[in-house]
Amino acid sequence: MSIPTFFATCRSATSRWWLAALMGCPLLVLAAYDAGRVMEAAALRGPRVAEQALALVQQIESSGTQEELQRLKDINDFFNRRVNFREDAATWGLADYWASPLESLERRAGDCEDYAIAKYFSLAAAGVPTARLRMVYVRARMQGQSLAHMVLAYHAEPGAEPLILDNLRPEVLPASQRPDLTPVFSFNTEGLWQGVGQVAAGDPLARLSLWRDLVAKVRAEGFL
Repeated sequence: MSIPTFFATCRSATSRWWLAALMGCPLLVLAAYDAGRVMEAAALRGPRVAEQALALVQQIESSGTQEELQRLKDINDFFNRRVNFREDAATWGLADYWASPLESLERRAGDCEDYAIAKYFSLAAAGVPTARLRMVYVRARMQGQSLAHMVLAYHAEPGAEPLILDNLRPEVLPASQRPDLTPVFSFNTEGLWQGVGQVAAGDPLARLSLWRDLVAKVRAEGFL
């Protein structure tokens, strides 16, 4: 299934049970971006992180005055330039760890989830509605292998072909120009979607426990 077909299917086959379970969790009640709180949280991590956070806050403020497509490009470039790809085992000593934007800037490193996370919350802070953003688990074909990967997708409007923000490619590209990606499922702070069927495959809260924990961290840092 192609990425455009996947998202079209997702919109028509959203599982209300997934959504109700996710939205029933108090950790996912959204607040508002607070630049002052972001800077306070960054200052606790030291002057180097505060410097990086100031650059991010300034980028968010600048991007917030631009058209949404330019916001996507600005935030995508910001994190692709400042964060180096590194596996969680090397960065955190864990098999899987979902870092907040400040954690990624502190380590100047992250894996594919961390890039997508940082872009998602920064774009939301810049005024892009979260309903237009999806974190997407995909299978990426690289050098003859099919690897688990995550990207951020943006929908300008319902039914529109999504744009893909990715650390593997520097450009923001339409999904039709990313035939190397096969989507598995997508989610955001509003719910979780699967590409086929109405039946949930397991407990969504258990499956996305890392996401819930991350949202709590991001809220504490002022991004929500």
